[in-house]
Amino acid sequence: MRAVFGLVLIVGIVLAGGAVMMAKKYITAYQNELARERSTRAKVVPTVDVYVADRTLTYGEMLSKDAVRKVRWPENAIPEGSFTAIEDLFPAENAKPRFILRTMEKDEAILLVKVTAPGEDAGITSQLERGMRAFAIRVDVSTGVSGFLRPSDRVDIYWTGSIRNTIEGANGEITRLIETGVKLIAVDQSAGGDIDGTVIARTVTVAVRPEQVAALAQAQTSGRLSLSLVGVGDDTVASAIEVNQRSLLGMSAIEIVPEVVEKKVCTIRTRRGAEVVDIPIPCSN
Repeated sequence: MRAVFGLVLIVGIVLAGGAVMMAKKYITAYQNELARERSTRAKVVPTVDVYVADRTLTYGEMLSKDAVRKVRWPENAIPEGSFTAIEDLFPAENAKPRFILRTMEKDEAILLVKVTAPGEDAGITSQLERGMRAFAIRVDVSTGVSGFLRPSDRVDIYWTGSIRNTIEGANGEITRLIETGVKLIAVDQSAGGDIDGTVIARTVTVAVRPEQVAALAQAQTSGRLSLSLVGVGDDTVASAIEVNQRSLLGMSAIEIVPEVVEKKVCTIRTRRGAEVVDIPIPCSN
């Protein structure tokens, strides 16, 4: 009896050990397969070398090789204008440097639109789009939004001046919206967006079309210009706005009643028997 019990115990231990070994092999095989699948999945997305900023780069700074580094970027998500070769970013045959046109944060991709061509200066001319011109507007603390203007902001421009004896018969001082959503490209002598605090500027430079240059020059000569800051992401289009002194005070326009001139009638008086008669005749003057 004891021999049978011992045999059963031995068989049970062998079966339990076999089950443990099988479970261990199964778990190991599963883990290996999961790791292989993850490795295969990572290799499915092809990547490309892209150069990014290794630190914060500010407007006007000269771009150097120690300010950039190479990272792996998904091939199907490369930003347009990125540099994938160091020879493209720093041409060997051209020793002249590039300059930063727009502030870039660390790990931000270096884009063609954010740097100058080799040897090109980072002046405001590089910020003018095709067909646009730079025009300077005189401002002060009241007309320049209390010094809160920054390059790349957009503003509405209002003209205030006097109109005297126009064809429509308008008189007095008026304020009219003459341009909307105009982009600032410089505040005083600064064209970068890294101005700290408020700056009471004397001039701001805007990017406008040639016909707008003529309109703004005439407006600045004949009156004074005021700027109104447009909010970020505001794509509304301001309608025609004009305010004069009477509309500001809620006064209706004075209607001039034309003077009615009575028609002059000339007569001569004659007697017909015992009756006196007035006979109309043409007036001599």
